[in-house]
Amino acid sequence: FFRPVGYTVTPNMADTSGDGGVTTVTTPGECLAVASDGFVGGKGTYTLNGMIFSSTVGYRRDVDDMEKQGDMKAPSKKRKRIEVTRKEQSAVLPKTGDIVTARVTKVNARMAVVEILFVAEHMLRETFYGTIRTREVRQFEVDTVQIYKSFRPGDIVRAEVISLGDSKSYFLSTAKNELGVVIATSSAGRAMVPISWNQMQCPVTKIKEPRKVAKVSGVTNISSNKETI
Repeated sequence: FFRPVGYTVTPNMADTSGDGGVTTVTTPGECLAVASDGFVGGKGTYTLNGMIFSSTVGYRRDVDDMEKQGDMKAPSKKRKRIEVTRKEQSAVLPKTGDIVTARVTKVNARMAVVEILFVAEHMLRETFYGTIRTREVRQFEVDTVQIYKSFRPGDIVRAEVISLGDSKSYFLSTAKNELGVVIATSSAGRAMVPISWNQMQCPVTKIKEPRKVAKVSGVTNISSNKETI
């Protein structure tokens, strides 16, 4: 379920633009492509170490772009330009029972604070925040949950809205198998791969880090000896 390049946060979020470009939803820091594989970064992206990353929340568009050659007689080289743009849409508000996609902004001993980016497939036009408290991380051994071993700042998580908190703030839960961290970056700056329900691994350094990993339908490489995570 975890694809470091071109990962789509939630299913059925693809769209098509009027000029034939294909669009998918992206989040900040998400690796979109290798710059040397016929892709070039456009607006809403940045290039680092030969990789193209998203710099904002928005819709990825791959559009045709012709690269001029040094020899004016030589034919132009065809490549794809990746852009990340936002689309205007009607206002959407999170409500109890909704599944949201959020980015962790900070953690402490009691909770993880997140910025809610999407409600289902709908991108939010306003900023809403949520908190995931220790007792809402998982359903078993709640008293032994350590937030820092479940989430880290920058992680992208899927969570369920369980109640309304303060103004523009919600209480969230990841206490289901399919909820938890879906995208995480290692200290080496690479997208990590889930290897169990509570660990992810950097594909470069092979260093393992603890997370409360979301188990998405169709995944067979995540093992768990618990009935419910």
